[in-house]
Amino acid sequence: SSASGPFLANPPKSFSEAGFLLRRGALMVGRAQDEAQIANFLSAFEGSGVALERLAAVGVQAHMPGVRAAWDRAVWEPSTTDIDVARLHAAYLRQAKQMGAVLATSQKVQGISRGQQGWALSCSSEEVVAHRIINAAGAWADDVAQLAGIEPVGVTPFRRTMVQLEVAAQVPADLPLVVDINEQFYFKPDGPNRIWLSPHDETPSPPCDAAPEEMDVALAIARFEEVMDWPVVRVERTWAGLRNFAPDRLPVFGADPKGAGFFWCAGQGGFGIQTAPAIAALLAAEILGQPPGADYDAINPAAFAPGRKSLRSRA
Repeated sequence: SSASGPFLANPPKSFSEAGFLLRRGALMVGRAQDEAQIANFLSAFEGSGVALERLAAVGVQAHMPGVRAAWDRAVWEPSTTDIDVARLHAAYLRQAKQMGAVLATSQKVQGISRGQQGWALSCSSEEVVAHRIINAAGAWADDVAQLAGIEPVGVTPFRRTMVQLEVAAQVPADLPLVVDINEQFYFKPDGPNRIWLSPHDETPSPPCDAAPEEMDVALAIARFEEVMDWPVVRVERTWAGLRNFAPDRLPVFGADPKGAGFFWCAGQGGFGIQTAPAIAALLAAEILGQPPGADYDAINPAAFAPGRKSLRSRA
C-alpha cells in the first residue's frame, strides 16, 4: 500500500491528469471496555511512521457530531485517504486498450491445457492460445488453476456487505471514515444525509456473484444505531462483494513453481485497489525479467510467491 501511494497520488500524465486520492482521515472509535484494543492498535503502529493521535470524548465529538456518549475515546489517523476507484478503473481500462489489450467479456473459461504452442484456453465461443497465463480470477482463482492442472493455493472468498442509508441528520462532508476498534462496523459519508455502512462481516462463501443477506443488513443498521444518534430514514441500496484471502492472509503473485508460464495474481483481500500499482509493477517485472523500479525496491516479492511455505496447501 505504501509503495502504491506515489502512483495513486501523482500518476504519470500519460495515465491521468490528476491523482486519485482525497484526504479523509480515519477514526477508530471505542468505549471504556475497549481500552486494551486501543492500546494494542497504537502499539501495532509504533515505529511505522503513521501519525496517530489518541482522542478523548471532546475530540471524538468534534469529528463525529451525533456520536453517543458511551463512545468517548478513539484513535485519529489523519493520513487516511479515499481512492476515486471509478476514475482509476476507467484510466486502467483506457491505457490497456491504448496498449493493444483486447477485453473479452462473457467468455467463461471451460478448459485450459498446455501444449507445444503454449497454453490453450477453451472459452465460451473461441479458443485462445497464449505463452503465459496470469490467473487474476479473484474468487475463482483456485478453480482456474485446477482447470490448468495447477495445484490450488487455498484462496478462500469471504462475503462483505455494504449498505447505503438515508439518515435524519446533516452528515458533515468531512466526516472521517469511522471504524469500530473491534472491527464490528465502519461507515463514512455519501452525501448530505447519507451514510455508506458495513457490518465488517467476513463470511466464507463459494465463488459467486455475491448478494447481501438480510440479517447482515439488519446487523449493520443495529450497530450503526448503537454508536450514532442519527435516526435511519430508509435503506436506499444494499450490495455485497467477495474479498479473497490465501491461508496466511497475504497476497499471492508471481510464477507458479510447477507450471511454466502460469502466473498468479490473487488473494488481495480487501486491499486490491490500493495495492494494485505495486503488485502489477512487481509481477510485470518478474514476467518480463526487468527491474520493477525504485518505488518498489523495499518489497521482497518472495514473501508473496505462490510457492511460499506459509501457504498450507503447498506445505
